[in-house]
Amino acid sequence: MVRIMGIDPGLRRTGWGIIESEGNRLRFIACGVLTPAVDQELALRLVHLHEGLMRLIAEHHPTEAAVEETFVNAGARSTLLLGQARGIAVMTPASMGLPVGEYSANLVKKSVVGTGHADKKQIELMVKTLMPAANFKSADAADALAIAICHAHHRQHRKLAKSA
Repeated sequence: MVRIMGIDPGLRRTGWGIIESEGNRLRFIACGVLTPAVDQELALRLVHLHEGLMRLIAEHHPTEAAVEETFVNAGARSTLLLGQARGIAVMTPASMGLPVGEYSANLVKKSVVGTGHADKKQIELMVKTLMPAANFKSADAADALAIAICHAHHRQHRKLAKSA
């Protein structure tokens, strides 16, 4: 059994979700959203994300993490700012000894819904279908759970490919 933390990085809202995966079985553990104050300096918002992720990792003891890759926005500044939040999301679990998988938004959607162009509602519905106990209250937490599910799915495929 592996415990996976999915992270959907953002400066306003960073979704997180913890699942357990054993073979094809998935089990919901916890989820939520880290929300740094939008009126804080960038450095303090990044510290908030880093400390929040460290606290969650210490509390839930995941053995692996998965992070969504940065989606390129229309504005270069927005993309660069999001990239800094993503850097915290990748670095924090890695600094605590966790292997970190990285997945594109389209791959996450395809892994969970079956199509790479699924909308937020479709993702939420499939996460709830796969894990009926999941009690997410935001699309960000549902996305983080979807990232963890994607990681579990691809982890299982890599494991099967190695044993073949």
